Amino acid sequence: MTQNPPVPALEPVFEVVADLGPLEDHGMTRAGHRRIIPVIGGRVTGMFEGEILPGGADWQVVRADGSIEIDGRYSARGTDGSLLYVRAVGVRSGDPEVLEALLRGVDVDPADYYFRAVVTLESAAHPEFERSLYIASYIREANRVRYVAYRVT
Repeated sequence: MTQNPPVPALEPVFEVVADLGPLEDHGMTRAGHRRIIPVIGGRVTGMFEGEILPGGADWQVVRADGSIEIDGRYSARGTDGSLLYVRAVGVRSGDPEVLEALLRGVDVDPADYYFRAVVTLESAAHPEFERSLYIASYIREANRVRYVAYRVT
């Protein structure tokens, strides 16, 4: 008897609001047009409840077509005192006018651009978080990003 593999579904598991510091534009480097955006605080709610700790950042490379490679890394301290390390690798893309508006801090309808990432979690106190894959859908605001992370079932 031949069986088919399970069809994955998406289960919403946590939300993040990450407060951002001023963009640091490093210009054209060997990796490409490098930008770094400090993560200065925020909140995680859902399967993990806690505060985002300052000191993280989103290390970005702006592609020739204006799309942005996202590489966000930060930590959160849970209400139970545990630590959670979050890494989000993805892409933000859209029409050049939309991307420019986002860079200026203009509120743009999230349906007008693509902003998704694969999220990896690490936590000694919560090893169950490390047993699944997560993807996230983002909204970029003037001084923060918001996203919902989904566990791939």
